[in-house]
Amino acid sequence: MNVPIKTSDEIEKMREAGRQAASVFEMLAPHVQAGVSTGKLDRLCHDYIVHELGSTPAPLNYHGFPKSICTSLNHVVCHGIPDEGKKLKNGDIMNVDITVKTADGYHGDSSMMFVIGESIQGERLSRVTQECLYKSIALVKPGVRLSELARAIQRHAEANGYSVVRDFCGHGIGAGFHEDPQFLHYDGYAPEADIALAEGMCFTIEPMINVGGYRTKVLRDGWTAVTKDKSLSAQWEHTLLVTADGVEVLTARGDEDLSFLRS
Repeated sequence: MNVPIKTSDEIEKMREAGRQAASVFEMLAPHVQAGVSTGKLDRLCHDYIVHELGSTPAPLNYHGFPKSICTSLNHVVCHGIPDEGKKLKNGDIMNVDITVKTADGYHGDSSMMFVIGESIQGERLSRVTQECLYKSIALVKPGVRLSELARAIQRHAEANGYSVVRDFCGHGIGAGFHEDPQFLHYDGYAPEADIALAEGMCFTIEPMINVGGYRTKVLRDGWTAVTKDKSLSAQWEHTLLVTADGVEVLTARGDEDLSFLRS
């Protein structure tokens, strides 16, 4: 397995990519409300990334993906395709997944949940899924193995009665959208894949957590992954840099409380 270690110059480029990805969410958040189509959200993000940031939405045309962001509603696990005819309604939950490719060619990848109106079940699922992400991030430092991060996610999800999706994973990131290593969000590592983290590694953690079972299926469009039992699913994601003594969250948003990293 060839896991890239970023140079100081590459780290600065990754910081800029992460900052840009976070800024897209900060622009988008006020527009996410009942009655707005996922297609409109896609257009807003596309225009902002291209015209305001001078960058490229990495998902657009990636292996044929037709849109600039992913919008995954309710029982959609990931890779939902924005649609002008799909309007948000009260009680929906939605994951928006955004990856910016900067003019320098580096990627910032992040996703977050939105709860439209009120959904007690959806709000709890979203909160627990974000806690899974944070518990895993808090362990990141040189020498820690991927399986330790995965166990933190799985333990917290299952303690709350939820399941962890097995079919999709986190990944290394840099000049490549998807690089080594692959990061499973559950404890299913073969020994040779359970690598130790090292300073200068960049990768994503992006747990997908379901109310029901963990099994998924991909619809006939070839992209949209849904829960087989049609239960709700949630996901949160950040791009991370392993530092000498811990972790830097490259895609951190201004509204996030990451004080747990300083405790």
